[in-house]
Amino acid sequence: MDDQNKNLILATALSFLIILVWFVLFPPPEPEVPLDTAAPTTAQAEDPGTVPTAPAIGDAAEPATEVATETADAPRIDIETPRVSGSISLLGGRIDDLRLKDYRTSLQPDADIVRMLSPVGTADAYYAVYGWAPGGGLNADAVPGPNTTWALAAGDTLSVGEPVTLTWNNGDGLVFERIISIDDQYMFDITQSVTNTSGAAVRVAPYGMLTRHGEPSDLKNFFILHEGAVAMADGELAEIDWDEIPDADVDPSWGRPAIVTEGVTDGWVGFTDHYWQSILIPTGVQSFDQALTYAPRSDVYRAVTRLPTQDVADGATVAVQTQLFAGAKEWETIREYQSGGVQGFIDSIDWGWFFFLTKPIFWLLHELNKLIGNMGWAIIGLTLIIKAVLVPLAYKSYVSMAKMKELQPQMEKLKEQAGDDKQKLQQGMMELYKKEKVNPAAGCLPILLQIPIFFSLYKVIFVTIELRHAPFFGPFQDLSAPDPTSIINLFGLLPNAAPDPNSLMALVFIGILPLLLGISMWLQQKLNPAPTDPTQQMIFAWMPWVFMFMLGSFASGLVVYWIANNVITFTQQYLIMRSQGYKPDLLSNITGSFKKKAAEEPKK
Repeated sequence: MDDQNKNLILATALSFLIILVWFVLFPPPEPEVPLDTAAPTTAQAEDPGTVPTAPAIGDAAEPATEVATETADAPRIDIETPRVSGSISLLGGRIDDLRLKDYRTSLQPDADIVRMLSPVGTADAYYAVYGWAPGGGLNADAVPGPNTTWALAAGDTLSVGEPVTLTWNNGDGLVFERIISIDDQYMFDITQSVTNTSGAAVRVAPYGMLTRHGEPSDLKNFFILHEGAVAMADGELAEIDWDEIPDADVDPSWGRPAIVTEGVTDGWVGFTDHYWQSILIPTGVQSFDQALTYAPRSDVYRAVTRLPTQDVADGATVAVQTQLFAGAKEWETIREYQSGGVQGFIDSIDWGWFFFLTKPIFWLLHELNKLIGNMGWAIIGLTLIIKAVLVPLAYKSYVSMAKMKELQPQMEKLKEQAGDDKQKLQQGMMELYKKEKVNPAAGCLPILLQIPIFFSLYKVIFVTIELRHAPFFGPFQDLSAPDPTSIINLFGLLPNAAPDPNSLMALVFIGILPLLLGISMWLQQKLNPAPTDPTQQMIFAWMPWVFMFMLGSFASGLVVYWIANNVITFTQQYLIMRSQGYKPDLLSNITGSFKKKAAEEPKK
């Protein structure tokens, strides 16, 4: 076996080993758990949420600790836009009921609409709270808290171009107002103001807070995906896992585990799930503090923005503005908000360590999908473009492989002359390579380059919402999910479901796409005669079928990419070898492998 084939085997074995270890250590995630409205746990009921317990920026006093009660019977204001629906509770003025009209929990026609925010008293309670912390001379009752009942002053339904206004009068000369508006996507604008007619100057500190009761029930816990908190502080992105927040040191000013960043001039903070996120974005302030806290007793997570303390003179009005993003992590939508001034917002999508590959790969895939109108064909188009970019390397590789085939007789002659003298054989082969201008390592480059591209595409397919429930054709209606076909449903011809992707049955009864993957890899191998070494023969013989079963539970979009890559590689290699005077005898290589197996069978 020449060095070219040895290098090829080494590179292929390396990629196989990496993917195998990945697959074993980090199996595909569990299916999404539909959201429901079960009763809250005991821990949630004990202490469902409080306003921040830390002093606001400056010398404002600590706000009072108050329990946020259930809001089932509280008056509500409807939210209705082309993309979201829900309601705002007048108890605390909480944005705690939000559904995303364009997304359902599954592909079933009667599946529920995805619920983004949920009030206290439901499973996975998750909501946004805004308020004021009292400054010096004020007590907690002087400012609106989580249980304050606001009055609706203007508007009856929150919709695009139709804001609502809430008011609360403390009875001692302070009137608080909150104007809430929403655009045609997922961005809320919250303007908080206070008018002072108390006869003396007061100090109050505004804040915004996202509260989540426990970790999400549909948490994936898959290493390729970040779930938890995400924050941007003056150009520095931080991704914090759920378990990192309780493990943080207890911050003295918060009195609980907290991750605090003070004096942020431009940034945002919030929680991110697989496909959805909620983000607090202060605007129009010189600086603010952002924090992630955890209440151990009640198992409550909070993301908080504390704005600077406001001095409100008698007869004056002070207003602050904050934005709240609550919705799907759509690339185009988030990019528009970043263009509108939200710094680094596109990085709230988890692009991973290979962001320099995942971002351009996704952009190209997105543009192809817009052009073609089908994500499956867009993946195939992406594969064609990637292979076209790598044509110079592929050309050199296959030219080198063709020349290596031509040198086979001379290499066999060198082996006979060298005998057992390996050093003499190596020297002779190096002189032959130099004389014929052949690089034996050239064949490894295209294969090695495919490894980071493969991982990056897997990241894109698994993480981005644009691939969620993206159809291809026939039974392939979700390219982010494993192949739904199997011999059990005659590869999609029958209506019954295939085995669960996480079951042993699914590993045995694979779908049509993994089967095509194995066949395409096997045909690609047959462009070259089988190696003479028995061990290398065994590796080559088993590799397509090992990959076929191993990738059976991967996202079907990724398998589509690999099949397309194999077909294009086969075509490239065949044409380039023909152009160099070497004619691959595909039929003889295929029939020869079967004849060899038959000859090796023991005679009865």
